Amino acid sequence: MVTPEQFFRALSDTTRLNSLLLLEEEGRLCVCELVAALELSQPRISRHLSQLRDQGIVQDERRGQWVHYRLAPDLPEWARQTLRAVWASRDLGAFRSRLCA
Repeated sequence: MVTPEQFFRALSDTTRLNSLLLLEEEGRLCVCELVAALELSQPRISRHLSQLRDQGIVQDERRGQWVHYRLAPDLPEWARQTLRAVWASRDLGAFRSRLCA
């Protein structure tokens, strides 16, 4: 299980924070969707998602050529509540609009 130290360290990076916020809001996203939403390179997104996976914060699932990510099912409720609180305090509509584009 993820510790508070691991979780808050993960949130300290903007790419990881925004990825986690989108995963909390959307449920499951492929790397390509995160690349479009965050307007960052695929290697950068993949590197950060790999770190989150290694820490037990997200899970990945390969579907053909795509890798989808979601928050780990056993992520503590306090961590999910933290993400929801951060989401509510920020204007992330631009990220969501790029998901639908």
